[in-house]
Amino acid sequence: MLKILSGFILGLIFIAFVGYIMAPGLMFHERVSPYGVEETVARIQQNIENTGNGWSLSGLRNPAKAVQTDGSNTLPVLMIEACSTKYSAPILKDDSVRFLSILMPCKISVYQKNDGKTYIGNMNAGLMGRMFGPMVGEVMSHVAADQAKFLEFDPSKPAPQMKVGTPGSGGAGGAAGGGGGC
Repeated sequence: MLKILSGFILGLIFIAFVGYIMAPGLMFHERVSPYGVEETVARIQQNIENTGNGWSLSGLRNPAKAVQTDGSNTLPVLMIEACSTKYSAPILKDDSVRFLSILMPCKISVYQKNDGKTYIGNMNAGLMGRMFGPMVGEVMSHVAADQAKFLEFDPSKPAPQMKVGTPGSGGAGGAAGGGGGC
């Protein structure tokens, strides 16, 4: 009996350890971009605008700028923010899951690493959604499908212009159309 109990406890510890090690890789995706930082951002922005489903650009942030302002050097990091009122509305209307507004707008990070390559990082929206019940799971499965479209690049198309501007202004980089960004 002691052997069975010991084996069970060791099994639980092993599963917890593996889960702890693998969780970051499950919650977030990172992939190499075939383009530089600015072109990658521009292509993602264009894809967001062309996806439909109520998506609009909410902003473009430069978190590296604050670090540089404090006198440190860092490689480029740009964060694209986008929101779909079609997908955000059910979550924002439901008191039991409104706290998930912390996840809005959706963010895609484009950054350079010391190896000189450009990377794209984003949250695993589908997995995250399943953690919060069937309604959120359904909404986030659609978000995940659209996010995959954001990251599909057509090398035969010329590089678009990167949009920079004030979020929500309706101008370049703003939240134009259908109710604006979230």
